[in-house]
Amino acid sequence: MQFDVKALKGKEGIRALTVDAVDIGDVDVQLRAQGYAVIAVKARQAWLGNIFSGFFLGRRAARFPLGLFSQELLALLEAGLTLVEAFETLTEKELRPEIKKILSRLITSLYEGHPLSYAMGQHPACFPPLYVATVRASEKTGDLPEALLRYIAYQSQMDGVRRQVVSASIYPLLLLIVGSLVTVFLMFYVVPRFSRIYADIGSELPLFSRLLMNWGQFMGEHEIPILAGFLVVVGLVIHALSRPGFKAWFELRLQRLPGIGYRLHLYQLARFYRSLGMLLRGGMPVVTSLQMTADLLQSSLRQRLASASMTIREGQSISHAMEKYGLTTPVALRMLRVGERTGRMGEMMERIAAFYEEETARWVEQFTKLFEPLLMVFIGLIIGVIVVLMYFPIFELAGSIQ
Repeated sequence: MQFDVKALKGKEGIRALTVDAVDIGDVDVQLRAQGYAVIAVKARQAWLGNIFSGFFLGRRAARFPLGLFSQELLALLEAGLTLVEAFETLTEKELRPEIKKILSRLITSLYEGHPLSYAMGQHPACFPPLYVATVRASEKTGDLPEALLRYIAYQSQMDGVRRQVVSASIYPLLLLIVGSLVTVFLMFYVVPRFSRIYADIGSELPLFSRLLMNWGQFMGEHEIPILAGFLVVVGLVIHALSRPGFKAWFELRLQRLPGIGYRLHLYQLARFYRSLGMLLRGGMPVVTSLQMTADLLQSSLRQRLASASMTIREGQSISHAMEKYGLTTPVALRMLRVGERTGRMGEMMERIAAFYEEETARWVEQFTKLFEPLLMVFIGLIIGVIVVLMYFPIFELAGSIQ
C-alpha cells in the first residue's frame, strides 16, 4: 500500500514522499531509519487500480490474519519455544511478503529490547488496541499463552454473534435485491413497451392502468436521462454507505426505532462487557479498561462512560456508576453486584455478555422468521399489481370481443 508523506529531515526541510508500506506504523519505522521526522501521513486512494488488480490480476492487499496468528503463536509457545523463536518460525513459514515484513519488524523490535506490546503497538492496522492491551497485561504476569487463549476465545464469541446476524440477514437481503431488480425491470423496460401497444386503443383505460401507461410513455421518451439519473442515485447511495458519517447517522436512526433500537443497545452493551471482562481478567485496571473499550459504544454512550469512569475513579463501585449513567440493565446490575461481592468482576462481565448475546441471537432468529414471509408477500403484491395493471386492458379488450 502506498502512502503520501510529508517529512522533515535536517537541512533538507520538509519533503513530500511516497512510501510503499504495510501500514502507518511501517511508514514511521522506515522514515525514522532514514533520519526523517514524519509530519503527516495519508493513504493514497487508488480505487481504479485496486479494482483492476483485484478483478484482472487476482491481487489484493493482504489483511493481517490476527486470529490464525494468535493460534499459531499459542501453539508454538505451548510447545516450549521462546518468544523470539516462535516469531522466527512464523516468519520462515510465511509466504506473503506483506505479512512476512510485519513479523520481521516485530522480531527486530524484540531484539532491540522492546516488549512485545510496544512492537505490536507500532502496527495499529494489524493489532487492535484491545489485543495490544491484552499482551501488555500478560507481560506483567508473564503468562502470554493464557492471554492469547483468552483473546482467541473472545474473538470466537464475537465472530459467532456476527455470523449469526449476517447469516440471518442474507436471505431477506437477497429477496429484497431480486424483488427490486424485477420491479425495476418491469417499470423501466416492460411497461414502456406495453404503453406503445395501448397507445392506439380507443377504449378508456382504468385510472391506475392509465397512470401506469403514462409512466411508460414518459420513460420511453426520456429513457437515457432517467437511466443516467438512476445510475447516479445508485452511485451516491453506495458512496454514502461507505462514509463513516452516514453510518453513524443511519445507526442513530435505527436506534430510535421501537424494538430494534433496544436490541441494538443490548448488542452494544454485550460487546462492551465482553471486551471489558477480557481486559479485567487479564489484569488491566478498571479505569484503563473502560477507556480502552469506549470506542465500542456510540458517541452518546461514550459520554456516559466517561462520567462513569470519573465516578469509579472517585471511589464509587462499578455497579453504582454503571446504573447511574444508564450503562446497565436490571439483569446486568445484579450480576455486577455479585461480581463485586465475589471479586470475580471480569468473569461476571463475560457472563453478562453471554446472556445478552444469546438473547440477541434468539431475537434475530424470531425476527427473520416473521420478516421473511412478510417481505415475500410485500414484493409479490408490488409485482402482481404491476402485472395486473399491464394486462387489465387486454382482459377488457377480450371481453368486448366476446
